[in-house]
Amino acid sequence: MINKVTKVIVKYNGLVVGYLVESGDKIAFKYDNEWLKNGFSISPLSLKLSSDVFVSTKQHFGGLFGVFHDSLPDGWGELLVRRMLIKKGINPDKVSTLTKLTLISGNGLGALTYEPCQVSHVDQVCDLDTLANECKKILEDENDFVDLDKLFDVGGSSGGARPKAHLKIDNDFWIVKFPSSIDPVNIGELEFQANSLAKKCGINVNEFTMFKSNNGNAYFGAKRFDRQKDKNVHMISLSSLLETSHKIPNLDYIHLFQVIDKICVQKEDLYEAFKRMCFNVFYGNKDDHGKNFAFLYDEDLRGYKLSPAYDLTKTPRKLEHEMSVNGNGMPSESDLLAVASSFDLSLERCKQIMESIKSLLNCDIK
Repeated sequence: MINKVTKVIVKYNGLVVGYLVESGDKIAFKYDNEWLKNGFSISPLSLKLSSDVFVSTKQHFGGLFGVFHDSLPDGWGELLVRRMLIKKGINPDKVSTLTKLTLISGNGLGALTYEPCQVSHVDQVCDLDTLANECKKILEDENDFVDLDKLFDVGGSSGGARPKAHLKIDNDFWIVKFPSSIDPVNIGELEFQANSLAKKCGINVNEFTMFKSNNGNAYFGAKRFDRQKDKNVHMISLSSLLETSHKIPNLDYIHLFQVIDKICVQKEDLYEAFKRMCFNVFYGNKDDHGKNFAFLYDEDLRGYKLSPAYDLTKTPRKLEHEMSVNGNGMPSESDLLAVASSFDLSLERCKQIMESIKSLLNCDIK
């Protein structure tokens, strides 16, 4: 039974952050009084740490502020949620936004959780080949032959287009990806190569590996940087910080640098962002939209930092970058340096970064 919910308690590692309340056709958020004393802003550009009542005027997040919408699945996860609701005889288009938040289990991205929670999650041992086969059935609309409950449990909180599972393996938390219907069969190896090259270029890439398969092609796995041994880490995407949808290509790398300059404790993150911008341009990763950059709250630093790089891949089918560079969707080296110059970065150091990445990737642009 899925009940309609009009009030949700937002928590962070067991602590009450605040409350979301449906009021008419709007959703209001208010921080808890105790959180105001000892907590932090969960979205520093939109939800300042104050006793105000916040109401979003944007409609593309279903009335939510972006930080809460980040918790909801999209792509593969959204597909699984819809299939799960239909199986229960519920029209997914009639389910309210707040009710959807209560369908997020402990597998959700970041550290925010929502109560009441109307689903449960149990860490389970899963055979990856079996999961891959179940995902393939979903993509081929063979729904009657799918263990939908298991797929929803391990993948219902996922974002992105490719099928994936959130699994606990050897006491660590991993996201394991499977091929979509349009992917080459060796997509896992290709993503592994992309991440390996990025790491070689000096980029802070989150830990990754290949999980063995008995079907010939291994599966790419990324260790979750929003999970630690004793707690979860608060995470917010660039697009959600700016309260804009990543499905609309309306951001520029300048926006990324502006946010880093505004909220990050360590300004070295600006050079890290420059490395990633150069890598994406030289390598041809044009799927560089606002949800593929994120920020983590560091309790020791008492502030935000740029998250490790993730979702790195080559996208030869795309003509232009999702995020333009200095206003250019097909950027040149001068565009890269123009962004650096806008933030008073050392042009000598940036040129060295560019030349190093070009050399390692064995490529060039004008």
